[in-house]
Amino acid sequence: MRSYADDTPHPSKPRSVILASVMGSVIEWYDFFLYATMAALVFNKEFFPQFDPLIGSLVAFATFAAGFVTRPLGGLIFGHYGDRLGRKKILVITMLIMGGSTFLMGVLPTYGQLGVAAPILLLLLRMLQGIGLGGEWGGAAILTFEHAPNGRRGLFSSWPQTGVPLGLLVSTVAVNLASLGGQSTLVDWAWRLPFIASAVLVLVGLFVRLRVTEPPAFKALLEADERVKVPALEVIRKYPKQILLGTGARFSESITFNVYNAFILTYTTLVLKLPGSVALNGLLIASVVGFVVIPLAGGLSDRFGRRPVFAIGAAVAVLTAFPVFAMVDSKIPGLIWVALVIGWALGACTMFGPEAAFFAELFPANVRYSGMSIVYQFGVLISGAIAPALCVWLVSEFKSTVPVALYVIAAGVIALVSLKLSKETAHVDIDRELIHEAEEKTAATPHPGK
Repeated sequence: MRSYADDTPHPSKPRSVILASVMGSVIEWYDFFLYATMAALVFNKEFFPQFDPLIGSLVAFATFAAGFVTRPLGGLIFGHYGDRLGRKKILVITMLIMGGSTFLMGVLPTYGQLGVAAPILLLLLRMLQGIGLGGEWGGAAILTFEHAPNGRRGLFSSWPQTGVPLGLLVSTVAVNLASLGGQSTLVDWAWRLPFIASAVLVLVGLFVRLRVTEPPAFKALLEADERVKVPALEVIRKYPKQILLGTGARFSESITFNVYNAFILTYTTLVLKLPGSVALNGLLIASVVGFVVIPLAGGLSDRFGRRPVFAIGAAVAVLTAFPVFAMVDSKIPGLIWVALVIGWALGACTMFGPEAAFFAELFPANVRYSGMSIVYQFGVLISGAIAPALCVWLVSEFKSTVPVALYVIAAGVIALVSLKLSKETAHVDIDRELIHEAEEKTAATPHPGK
């Protein structure tokens, strides 16, 4: 008797799948952090020079948020085709869109060279970047999740999440290298180099990604003819509770993540008047710690469950918000570094670990790409997208970080409630029936030549 595996191409080795997903994720987050950093250090001067520095940063962060606005669009478009045509094909397209947009930012004329058209073009590129990014995360997470053996889905799908600290690390190193000539050199021209260099990452990423195969769950979808015509509508119609709870859980991770990188950089440089290197070095340290925390948390979620591990990260965010901002307000570099490690690496990154598996297990394989993208991208639109700009406004309005700390705490409470209301799925083989159906159909089909 033929088995389903006999009719499918040889599966990719786990290392190849993980590497392909991580490479795309690194490019995604390299682009993200690079834009956020330059919005704080350069774009307020080069693209929005008509404003007061703090207001200029607020406007620059508005363009930063614009990328989040288009992410749901990218999630809907590429989630649809990812569920219809395959995970791998879409991931190649999204990588080209993200990398191309970032490269073009590096050669974009400034306000002084092109006038008002310059910030408009920057905005358009940021929106295009958001569209590509909107389809990237879900596909990269699903690729590893659906290739993972039972009992290791949390660990496998946590590896694309390590693209966050790796992207932060690479982008921060790139910005530090571009800053070697001083702040004036960085603002004049050196800021372009990290954007242009993203082309190298894209070429390497494409080489790796083109070598992997589609995961077994999607092959089973094709074999069992279980694909849905409009996956996004199916998700909204059948799984509204999962969307709501996933989005609620996303609140803490998304807001904590964006407050402790993009906002902190602006706050320490423009309000506390500290050198940009203070926060950047703190984020470098946090990224190294986060790289260890993410797969550790993902692996622990395979053993203890997605919800408890995710909840630990949200609880860290809630309990440490005031101490973290007290350390930042001390203006002591060492304390600022400790604050970023606690808030970013121990808070946000602990949530990153089980997040991909938790979201993937909310939906069946035939709508998984669309479902994950809706939760992840629409969730960030109402949370992390506005976080840096909102925090800048809160500080300028109240002259204190207390409202920002309360904002972080509120997001953590929303996440904890959402997790409490969610089902635990870590120990359920959610694709077993689909693959079994595909195997039965394959077994019943006469083999050519026999």
